Amino acid sequence: MKSLKEIASAQKKDMLFLFMVAVVIGTAIVFQAFLLVKAVDGVFLNEQSISQVLPTLGGLFLVLLVRTIGNYWKGKRGIEMATKVKRHLRKELMEKYAKNPLQSSLRGQTGGKVSMMMDAVDEVDNYFSKYIPQVIQTTFIPILILIIVFTQHVNSGLIMLVTAPFIPIFMIVIGMKTKVKSEEQMDQLAAFSGRFLDALQGLTTLKLFGQAKRQKETIENSSLGFRDATMEILKVAFTSSFMLEVVTMLSIGIVALELAIQLIVYQSISFFTAFFVLVLVPEFFSSLKELGTTFHNGRTSMGAAKKVFEELAEEEQLVKWGQMAIDHTEPPEMELQNLAFRYGEDQFSINNINEKITPYSQIAIVGRSGSGKTTLLHLLAGLLAPEEGEILLNGQGLYRYREKDWFDQLGYITQDPFIFSGTIAENISIGGGEHVSREEIEKAAKQAGVDDLVCSLDKGYDTPIGEAGRGLSGGEKQRLAIARAFLKKPSVILFDEPTTGLDLQTEKILQASMKQLAQHATVITVAHRLHTIKHADKILFLEKGRLIASGSHEELMESVPAYKSMVSVQRGGTAS
Repeated sequence: MKSLKEIASAQKKDMLFLFMVAVVIGTAIVFQAFLLVKAVDGVFLNEQSISQVLPTLGGLFLVLLVRTIGNYWKGKRGIEMATKVKRHLRKELMEKYAKNPLQSSLRGQTGGKVSMMMDAVDEVDNYFSKYIPQVIQTTFIPILILIIVFTQHVNSGLIMLVTAPFIPIFMIVIGMKTKVKSEEQMDQLAAFSGRFLDALQGLTTLKLFGQAKRQKETIENSSLGFRDATMEILKVAFTSSFMLEVVTMLSIGIVALELAIQLIVYQSISFFTAFFVLVLVPEFFSSLKELGTTFHNGRTSMGAAKKVFEELAEEEQLVKWGQMAIDHTEPPEMELQNLAFRYGEDQFSINNINEKITPYSQIAIVGRSGSGKTTLLHLLAGLLAPEEGEILLNGQGLYRYREKDWFDQLGYITQDPFIFSGTIAENISIGGGEHVSREEIEKAAKQAGVDDLVCSLDKGYDTPIGEAGRGLSGGEKQRLAIARAFLKKPSVILFDEPTTGLDLQTEKILQASMKQLAQHATVITVAHRLHTIKHADKILFLEKGRLIASGSHEELMESVPAYKSMVSVQRGGTAS
C-alpha cells in the first residue's frame, strides 16, 4: 500500500525547488535581522542620521521583499503539489470504481464513496500544501540560525539547543493521537454521507411506510457522531497550539533573560550582538512552532490518506483486462468452464457452471427467484469477475481481450435501465460513438418503436428527461434502452427480462424490437415468462447457484422434474 511520504518523495523537482526556496528564505531571515539591528544600533547608539542609515533601510526593504516572494513561491508550489496529488488520487478512485462498477456497488454505500472521493481526498491537501513545505523549511532555517547564534554567543546557542527538542517531542505525542482521531472522523463522515444519500433516494418509500421520523433520528445520531469526532480533533489541535505557544514563549524568555544578564550585569557582550541574537531567536522557535502546527495537519492528512489507500488497495483483487483484439464481424463462440462466484463469506454463490454457447443462438436462463440468474448474466457481461473458472470467447479467456473491445460489441438491457438527466436524443446517443448523427438516433428510435411517442412531444427528441428517467413510464424507459442497442448494433445481447411488469401492448412492441435485434446477434435472456422460454434454442436451468440442466424446452420438460414443476406453476396448474 502506498504512503504520502512515497508520493512526496517521487516529486523530486518540487522538493528541490522547495529546498532552494528555504535556503533563500533562511538567508533573508539572517540578513533581515542583521540589517534591522544595524539600523537600530546606528540611530540610537552611534547617533547616525536618517540619510546615513537609508542604504541599510533600503537593503532591509529588499530583504523583506525577497522573503515575501520566497514565502509566496513556497505556498504556491505546495498548493500545486497538493492539486496534482488530489487529481491523481481522484482519478485512481474513479478508474477503480469504473473498472468494476457492479462489484464496487456491492461494497459500501454510494454516499460513502462520494465522501471518499471528495472529503477524504481533500483532507490530503494540507500534507502537501503546508506540511511538506514547512518540513523542508524547518530542516534548513533553524540549523542556519543556530549556527549563526553559536558564532555570536555560545550560551544562547546552548539554551536553544536544550529547549528546542521539547517542541518536536510534544509534536510527535500529539500527532499520533491526531492520526487516530482523524481516521475515526473519516469513518463517521463516510457513514453519515451514506445514510444521508440513502435517505434522500428512498424518501418516498420512507414516507409511505411511515419511517421518515425514524430515519431522521438515525441521520441525526450519525451527524452527532461526526460532530463529536470533529470536536475531538479540534480539541487536540487547540491543546497542541496552546502547548506550542507556552514552550516557545518560555524558551525565548530564557534566552532573553540570559542575554540581559550578560549585557547589563556582566557586560560581556555588545548591544549589537545581544540584539542580533534576540531578533534571531524568535525566528528559530517560530519555525519549529509552525512545523508543530503543520504536523498536526499532516497527521490529519495521513489518517484520511490511509482510508483512500485502503480503498485503492482493493483494486488488486480485480481481474485486469488484456490487450487482445476481438473479431467484430460476427458473434463469438462462448464457453463457460467451471465458473464460480460468491458475494462474500457465508453469502450467495454460484458454482461449477459449464456450458457452450454457439454464435447466433437464443439462450434462456431460468430458475426460481434467488437461483443466480442475474449473477450469471453479470459474469457473462464482465461486470463481475469469476473467483474460479473462466469465460472463453473463441477459445481465449474473456479477460485476455481489451475491455473496450468486449463492451463495444455487448448489449445489456436490464429490467430498470438507467436514464440520465438530459434530452431524449442525448440518452439514445449513449448507444453510439462520439459522432453519432441525429439521423442515426431517429432511425434507432423507430426500430425500437419509440419514434411515435417522441414525435408526439412538443420538443420531440430535444425533450428533457428528469434524473433516473423521471417522467417516463417503465415501458418508455425500456424502449429508450432498446433504441440504444439498435444504435450500437451489438453482436452479443444480454436481456434481464426487460418486459417484466409491462402492459401487453408495450410488451408486444418490445418483443418485436428484441426479435429484430436478435437477427444479427447471440441473445442470452434471463427469462421468467413461458413464451420466452419455449422459443429459446437452449435453456439453462439454475437452482441454488448451480446449473442443474440445459437443453430445449421439450427436453427439460421430459427429463427435469424441477423444471417441469416450475413451468406447471407458471401455467397455473400443479406439478404432477
